[in-house]
Amino acid sequence: MKLKGKERKGTSYLGILIALVALCVVLTFASDSFLTASNLLNVSQQISTNFLIAIGMTFIILLGGIDLSVGSIIAVTGLMMGLMMKNWNMPVILSLLLGVAFASAVGLVTGLLITGFELPPFIATLGMMSIARGAAYTITEGQPIYTFPKGFLAITGRYGGIPVFTILIMVVMFAVAAYVLKYTKYGRYIYAIGGNENCAKLSGINVKKIKCIAYVISGFCCGVAAIVLTSRLDSAVPTNADGAELDAIAAVVIGGTSMTGGEGTLVGTIIGTMIIGVVANGLNLLNVPQGAQRMVKGGIIVLAVIVDVIRRKRSQKA
Repeated sequence: MKLKGKERKGTSYLGILIALVALCVVLTFASDSFLTASNLLNVSQQISTNFLIAIGMTFIILLGGIDLSVGSIIAVTGLMMGLMMKNWNMPVILSLLLGVAFASAVGLVTGLLITGFELPPFIATLGMMSIARGAAYTITEGQPIYTFPKGFLAITGRYGGIPVFTILIMVVMFAVAAYVLKYTKYGRYIYAIGGNENCAKLSGINVKKIKCIAYVISGFCCGVAAIVLTSRLDSAVPTNADGAELDAIAAVVIGGTSMTGGEGTLVGTIIGTMIIGVVANGLNLLNVPQGAQRMVKGGIIVLAVIVDVIRRKRSQKA
């Protein structure tokens, strides 16, 4: 039995692309600082963390799951890498590899809780979110770690005004993830399980294994995001990436991935990430308070889900 995923292609991106362009036009008139080279470069660097998290989140939501622990994993991973580089004098490369391995292991534990103990993804990741954030406060007793080695800071450094390595990391991560989803058997299984889990089981797919790997991928993406964020800020603090899960979920859903699973693409996730980044940047330029910004992001998620529900109802009637 050949299984295919439902990828939204062609004109399906037109709506969100128009929304992105319209948003940029509005902000251009609202703020003189928006459409400047320096600000656009800032936006590209600011969205890097969400971009990387959203890649992993796309795998999870395509399965019909969710991961609320991503922000906390980034925070504790950043602190772990900081301890290894600053307190334990470990080489930068080794610290980064161990940090990514640690984040992937946390994702594995989450996946095992969901597949082995059959916990709902919401409960398992909510619990892991609290555990990881608590660990972030515990391992350094709430104290920040800062002033990292130059080799580490070079990852997000600008060369000719452009964050070269940050962009390269984003491109490589996207290319690999897009290839996996579109051209591999694992990617087809992701769509199949999200589309109809019972049918996927009857087709002989090891659903538990596929789900568990997806959470490892999410953890891996969080590890890479922790590298980029910690390097850009030159500090690791327990509050890093607070609320990052909201931004990632919003980016994926706005990009057209169905919350019920089985439909969506990484290209849509990229556009969704850009929309969230532009919104955040625009609100900052307009001096909108943080509380109001969170309300706007929450509203965007609700609106995106409503649109998805309406679209699915129409497709079922057709």
